Amino acid sequence: MPRPTAAQLAYGSCTVIFSTLAMLLLSQTSSSLGIVLITLSALALGLLVAMTVPMPKPSPSATAAVVRERVPARRETASVPVSLSASVSASSAPEPVREPAGP
Repeated sequence: MPRPTAAQLAYGSCTVIFSTLAMLLLSQTSSSLGIVLITLSALALGLLVAMTVPMPKPSPSATAAVVRERVPARRETASVPVSLSASVSASSAPEPVREPAGP
């Protein structure tokens, strides 16, 4: 689950505070059970509001940059004449390629 954004935290917090105040003032309850129920319902409402705020979509350029980092660049090979490459490959076994270690 991704971390909540600043907008989600702000909307959720404001919803909890204002809905708690509104429900306490409108219900005029003085019992501790009523206050606990109102507080829990305000927290649930604030969580619902915070989770329904749309998450920002990553820009296509940022996604492309991540993909480009993961895919190594294609190495260009030097062109060798066919007659020379045939004589070299026939006389010796291919050597292993040494590449730099990843990040």
